[in-house]
Amino acid sequence: MSYQKKVCNQYLFMVILSGLMGCTTLSTDIYLPAMPDMEKALGGNIELSITGFLIGFAIAQLVWGPVSDRVGRKKPLYIGMAVFTIGSVGCALSNSIIEMVIWRIFQATGACVGPMLARSMVRDLYNRTEAARMLSALMTILALAPIVAPLAGGVLLEIWSWRAIFWLMAALSAILFVTVSFLPETLSDENKVKGSISHEMRCYLKLAGNKSYMAYTLCVAFFYVAIYAFITGSPFVYISYFHIDTRYYGLLFGVNMIGVSSIGMFNRRLVTRYSLDRLLLFSTMVACLGGIGLFASAYTGVGGIIGIISFVFVMFSMNGIIASCTNAAALDVVPANMVGAAAALMGALQYGSGIISSLLLATFSSGSPSTMAWIMLLFACLSGFAIRTNVKDKVKTFIIQ
Repeated sequence: MSYQKKVCNQYLFMVILSGLMGCTTLSTDIYLPAMPDMEKALGGNIELSITGFLIGFAIAQLVWGPVSDRVGRKKPLYIGMAVFTIGSVGCALSNSIIEMVIWRIFQATGACVGPMLARSMVRDLYNRTEAARMLSALMTILALAPIVAPLAGGVLLEIWSWRAIFWLMAALSAILFVTVSFLPETLSDENKVKGSISHEMRCYLKLAGNKSYMAYTLCVAFFYVAIYAFITGSPFVYISYFHIDTRYYGLLFGVNMIGVSSIGMFNRRLVTRYSLDRLLLFSTMVACLGGIGLFASAYTGVGGIIGIISFVFVMFSMNGIIASCTNAAALDVVPANMVGAAAALMGALQYGSGIISSLLLATFSSGSPSTMAWIMLLFACLSGFAIRTNVKDKVKTFIIQ
């Protein structure tokens, strides 16, 4: 294969994987500006649509992971994107909050396949450091989605209605279905699991007993509780509390992804110079400091919306390191024939953690930014605690040896 063709194929591979990893963003961020309108139209707590989506997203991965270790990566991707498309159509036609939540759960069972198997495919092809570099590159490309998605959602809301947003989801997921045909099958026959599905499901017990794997997984899972606290709470904080126009909400939301993209670009170089553990210690520490500033600003009112935006930006930016480094490190410490299951469990905890955010916000909502702030601070600190515990265990093991 010529050098030019190899580069072209790698570029196409990265673009398609970015699209698959963007299924989560496509399914949540794009309709955030419409949440207040949807709540009025459907007659219920619209935050439940995010909770329902995350429940389906988390549970379905636990099935798709072992399945992909048996049959390969492409077949589940085809099925997942088809289910995603059908679920999006169902959401567009919903007339009550109950219908919306049911279709969101169904939609999630397909959408979850994209990001989960995108990570698995990277692990199939690259070693620990190269996987971290590739995932950082994907995060840089992916960072454009949360900038564009809320803007597109705001525009569709202005010229049509919230239903148009879900019709757009259906169209984009159908396109992703087609692009899967351009991907190679990355799981070799020798690495495919030959045992029964029930045997593979028991892999989760083995993974739960892997301290290093669980430390990296809990690090990103706790951090994503903080991320989803902002994703779920920000429409009401910015639009309802600070009275930001829905057309500009997307800009305020998207500015965080500029930070993620920029840090992700630097991280591609950082992973070749520093250990993943060291980068995770640094990034979680910065996220905690941002959380402290956010908490202080929300409770005192100092800085107003500028203070909120600034400290959220600091916390969000660290996702450019945390997401890629935890994924690469966690999947590196498991056998090749358990990568699908490992990616599934990691994804289930990572995105299922958003259930905690939405439930906490629904339970303790005070009509101000304070609830969102303390949730983000608490779980940023827990994220840092998880990685610090893992590093201490490694040091103890080294000393004993």
